[in-house]
Amino acid sequence: MLKQSILAAVALAALTSGLAARELEADDIRDRIAGKRIFLAVPLGGEFPLYYRKDGRVDGSGEAVGLGRLARPSDSGRWWISGNRLCQQWQTWYDGKRMCFQLISLGGNKLRWNQDNGDTGLARVGD
Repeated sequence: MLKQSILAAVALAALTSGLAARELEADDIRDRIAGKRIFLAVPLGGEFPLYYRKDGRVDGSGEAVGLGRLARPSDSGRWWISGNRLCQQWQTWYDGKRMCFQLISLGGNKLRWNQDNGDTGLARVGD
């Protein structure tokens, strides 16, 4: 009986998490991103904040995660939505190349991002 209860709980958790994950469409992206800070999870711990302004500008600062030792710690650029992708272009980061991301809601304020080059990661939406 206990084994069946545990299996049922695991199955319910899997079903629930599957329902919560969904790809964001253009309007959803705008609603979730514009005017908000997005905190990218960093592999060795910590978060990397990006501020997506409502006017289409984006600001980033990597000082909290020690980026200043490796590269320019802060940069700004622009963001826009193309199809159902969040796109951005920095002035100096990534050599100013344009990049686009699929955003997947994981429920609450959690997101998974998939960059067009195959890179993936996790983020949370702040205020």
